[in-house]
Amino acid sequence: MIENLVIVESPAKAKTIEKFLGKDFRVISSFGHIRDLAKKNLGIDINNNFTPDYEIPKEKLKVVAELRKAAAESKYIWIASDEDREGEAIAWHLAAVLKLDLSSARRIVFHEITKEAISNAIQNPRKVDMNLVNSQQARRILDRLVGFEISPVLWKKVQPALSAGRVQSVAVRLIVEREREIISFRTESFFKVNAIFNIDPSKDENSKIRAEASKKFPAEKEALKFLEVCKDSVYSVADVNVKPGTKSPAPPFTTSTLQQEAYRKLGFSVAQAMAVAQKLYEAGKITYMRTDSTSLSKLALARSREVIISEFGEKYSKTRQFKTKSKGAQEAHEAIRPAYMDAHEVSGTQNEKKLYELIWKRTIASQMSDALVEKTTISISMSNSPVTFSSVGEVVKFDGFMKVYSESADYENGDDEKYIIPPVNKGMRLFYTTISATRKFTNPPPRYTEASLVKKLEELGIGRPSTYAPTISTIQNRGYVSREDRQGEKRQITVLTLTKGNVATSSRTEITGKEKSKLFPQDIGMIVNDFLIENFSEIVDYNFTAEVEEQFDKIAVGKLDWTGMLNDFYSSFHKTVTETLEKRNRKTGVRILGNQPDTGEQVSVKMGRFGPVAQIGETGNDKKPRFASLPKNLLLETITLDEALNLFRLPRSLGEYEEEEMIVGTGKFGPYIKYKGKFYSLKKGSDDPYTLTLERGVEIIKEKVENDSRKILKDFGDIKLIKGRYGPYLTKEKQNYRLPKGTDPEKLTKEDCIGIIGRSVKPEKST
Repeated sequence: MIENLVIVESPAKAKTIEKFLGKDFRVISSFGHIRDLAKKNLGIDINNNFTPDYEIPKEKLKVVAELRKAAAESKYIWIASDEDREGEAIAWHLAAVLKLDLSSARRIVFHEITKEAISNAIQNPRKVDMNLVNSQQARRILDRLVGFEISPVLWKKVQPALSAGRVQSVAVRLIVEREREIISFRTESFFKVNAIFNIDPSKDENSKIRAEASKKFPAEKEALKFLEVCKDSVYSVADVNVKPGTKSPAPPFTTSTLQQEAYRKLGFSVAQAMAVAQKLYEAGKITYMRTDSTSLSKLALARSREVIISEFGEKYSKTRQFKTKSKGAQEAHEAIRPAYMDAHEVSGTQNEKKLYELIWKRTIASQMSDALVEKTTISISMSNSPVTFSSVGEVVKFDGFMKVYSESADYENGDDEKYIIPPVNKGMRLFYTTISATRKFTNPPPRYTEASLVKKLEELGIGRPSTYAPTISTIQNRGYVSREDRQGEKRQITVLTLTKGNVATSSRTEITGKEKSKLFPQDIGMIVNDFLIENFSEIVDYNFTAEVEEQFDKIAVGKLDWTGMLNDFYSSFHKTVTETLEKRNRKTGVRILGNQPDTGEQVSVKMGRFGPVAQIGETGNDKKPRFASLPKNLLLETITLDEALNLFRLPRSLGEYEEEEMIVGTGKFGPYIKYKGKFYSLKKGSDDPYTLTLERGVEIIKEKVENDSRKILKDFGDIKLIKGRYGPYLTKEKQNYRLPKGTDPEKLTKEDCIGIIGRSVKPEKST
């Protein structure tokens, strides 16, 4: 007989908790949820007060059997799933499946996996909180209703195999609307004037003052005219303003701010940040990672103070308790912080170490003194023009929290560099060294990164800590949005420079439109978004989605009946679904671009069965229409006639090489050369399939053959030993096979390889 059985959500968590409990406790994992809504039909009895039909998925039958066996052998059962709504629902499902009495089931929660927290939880068990359970049930059922009823409408009206989600659709809408802002944006140019002044021309670099003119000029002619005025001007200090100021630290991490900073500082995707944080939590290194609270426990505040005084001195310590500002904040637990404040670093993977360090620094910095700065602004006047120059410098008098950590911004501005201004007095004469007028361009609003999208969703009150990562993963997995890099394009910049009374014109090159890990809407995402706005405006309405989240919050604290809330939503929603199905409208994104110059045939673009296509000709004519797939960088609503016609130039023949034709084309994975039945990718950014020559094609093929030959360690004809990214492996008939541990690749014979392949249970995926 087991005295005490503790059930947690993950094996890693079980392993950590077991260290803190004695021999009278056995800790096992449920591996997350053990029940979900039935997959067949809707899984909800709408006519019976939205009663859910729960089932144990096939992949969980073995886990449940082991849980039941362990429960039957145990005297006391403790359910220790996570402390949020999802965790509470798991606790309720466990109680139901294990046939535990809800009135006596021991539910324990802790926001950190430390001996103290576990012991405290065991001493203070509580009942399963049905308000939290019902809030999770309401979310799960409402989302199932939306997906189950809208998806068939999309299949019929847009394209087969599509689906829609409540929060996901709003996230897609944000990305689509931002893209359309960028599409409609018209870039304007202007000339910005910067100058370097000197207190005394004979003095060194330290006496120089960098300043910016108060006026921008719309064209080169006006900028040139201004520089001519600057030649004969006398410059003097019109005003000096020295202002002391303070900078305060950012609060400790919430789920949202951790995702944002992990992206900015470490380059983590939202899903990656959460996966690494989960491992740190389960190993007992940080507190629970799904929270929108910025508060810290009294113990954490005290320990932080001890660490700061010990390492930096008392003047660096300032205890603070932050109030949560996010709309609809719900969770009662703490901010994300280290479980042990005196642990600067932890063992684990490089990513775990990096994220832990980020969390430690942010937490410690939040309890440190303000930084003291001195901001100096000087105004410089001209003797022959009302235009003034201004210079701003900043000196850190006391670094405070900045000694440990400073928060990053979503979009860094390179023009905001601060520097120290040399001592000057009002009325002091200055001498220009150079005055430059540089052509600048207005920029469209930036595309969302995963992190900035999370920030926007949080600002709108849409989603909660547990939903951000899955929402962003889902919209990418469905193909509505893609995360991409764009190389940008070169642009010539004109620079007019006044030096020693002479104006010189020069130019330099800059890259514009460069993107790194930005979210781009795909054609199908834009079409689905437009369809939903037209027919289900409430579902993708920002305020409505936020209101639904608030209703879930009210259910969680017992202030709203969950079945009544679902009934209010469903009655109008179902009516809209029915009306939409009866309409004859269909969204295909068709755009007529013009006519083919030679034949006069109509050229159009639309969403085809397998993706966006360009079409020459019309269905029903004697001549069959021709189709070409759109590459990723072209959208249905922005592609031009010339761009569409260009697509039909591929595939094209480059000529013959060694008596075999070489074809260049483009496909799902980009442009390629097809030669002797094999495919060779073109180099991204340097090889253009439309201008590629036969000679360059031969080079690409030879480079690929040479690279491949370096990878072949041994060639046994139909079996090859390949040097792979993760070590040597065998390949036969396009299937790959892992080498057993301890195998010496150098000594392998063909017979050895045949034996390894024969003993392999299943082939490895291609490396």
